[in-house]
Amino acid sequence: MSKRTSLLLALVILMLPLLAACGAASAPTSVSPAATTTTAAAPAAATTAAAPTTATTSGGAAVTLTYLADDSQNTQDTTKALAAAYMAQHPNVTINVEARPGGTEGDNIVKTRLATGEMTDIFFYNSGSLLQALHPTDTLVDLSKEPFIANIVDTFLPTVSQNGQIFGVPTGTALGGGILYNKKIYQQLGLSVPKTWAEFEANNEKIKAAGIAPVIATYGGTDTWTSQLFVLADYYNVQKANPTFAADYTANKVKYATNPAAIAGFNYLQEGNQKGWYQKDYATTTFEQGLQLLADGKGAHYPMLSFALSTIATNSPAAVNDIGFFGVPGTDAATSGATIWMPAATYIPKTSKHIAEAKDFLAFIASVAGADTITAKVPPGGPYLIKGAKLPDTVLPGVKDIAAYIDSGKSGPALEFLSPVKGPTLEQLCVAVGSGQMTPQQAAENYDKDVEKAAKQLGLPGW
Repeated sequence: MSKRTSLLLALVILMLPLLAACGAASAPTSVSPAATTTTAAAPAAATTAAAPTTATTSGGAAVTLTYLADDSQNTQDTTKALAAAYMAQHPNVTINVEARPGGTEGDNIVKTRLATGEMTDIFFYNSGSLLQALHPTDTLVDLSKEPFIANIVDTFLPTVSQNGQIFGVPTGTALGGGILYNKKIYQQLGLSVPKTWAEFEANNEKIKAAGIAPVIATYGGTDTWTSQLFVLADYYNVQKANPTFAADYTANKVKYATNPAAIAGFNYLQEGNQKGWYQKDYATTTFEQGLQLLADGKGAHYPMLSFALSTIATNSPAAVNDIGFFGVPGTDAATSGATIWMPAATYIPKTSKHIAEAKDFLAFIASVAGADTITAKVPPGGPYLIKGAKLPDTVLPGVKDIAAYIDSGKSGPALEFLSPVKGPTLEQLCVAVGSGQMTPQQAAENYDKDVEKAAKQLGLPGW
């Protein structure tokens, strides 16, 4: 492992001392009744990387596992690569990867399938606060006594835990949440990476004057989840302004609508709309179309999680090295930093008919061989949280930008990893503000009501 990668992983561990026994969000994941099912084929690179790591090997009775994962390219590439590598070592096992939409639609389907006992044998879903809403102690298999849990970096475990039980294994890398930007545009216009929101505003005006969309927004189809990044990725700045915000938020002592730092993200959405920063067809543009606009230089900035870098690498390989990353700028250049997301996870529902085989597959995911399998197919968007897993020296420039924030101690976890509370309608509220249908104050007040309902459902004290 390189010195830089070792330091990166160490700092990921050090940056999360406040983790509660819950957490997180990446791009929302869920299921679709009209989902498509494919059986992954084993790519040579993944097969080579994946040595047998568990007790159950070939020669047993034939077993078919179903694996539910969101339909983003990154997730599908990740889960299919893992399935193919595992099947190559276990010829008696077939793993069918089933695709479903992201966002609220998919989230609701995950909950419905769990509630009706129709969930697949294993499924890919968010760690952290969204997981808590699945009532994991009632619906998911406890993995806390499994030997492979020892392979996982300790700071991840609270994000997939409840009541002392552990339910998932990290599937992918930790991520940076902030703004992906086109470095060629910055070079052509003589711009510097902004460290304050005022500098970001000034850059956007120059970009707009050059006939380029300053900020890409993607509110089309089921990709409304992408609207949340100005709010969620600004949490590093919220924490700097209010060091006890996460604890106060969980205890019902602080609200978005009455806290100037917390409501800022909603203000940014409105500003983008009022100043004409978004591309003309932002209401119908999808996530992958937005990435294409960024790669093609038709848009300068895209508020996003860094997992999107792997999609750019696949769809626009010649452009991915021109894409950089910076955290959402705040009010003070001296405290400029970035918000970090923990990886999503793979879980086993209690209704699975093949729990032993499913556990064996999760053991593979939670191994160095599993991490290497993902790396062979998907360019890493951040560090793995599997002990001993290495990042290649050829990681993308955007990932190096995220590493620089972590290396310098200027990063911190998203709110979802410090509190179990997250309202389910945030993406719709963000779309409403970003499209000029609602004011930031109205959205923040509605979100506070949304959060209150979620907190009461979780039975948190103080609500």
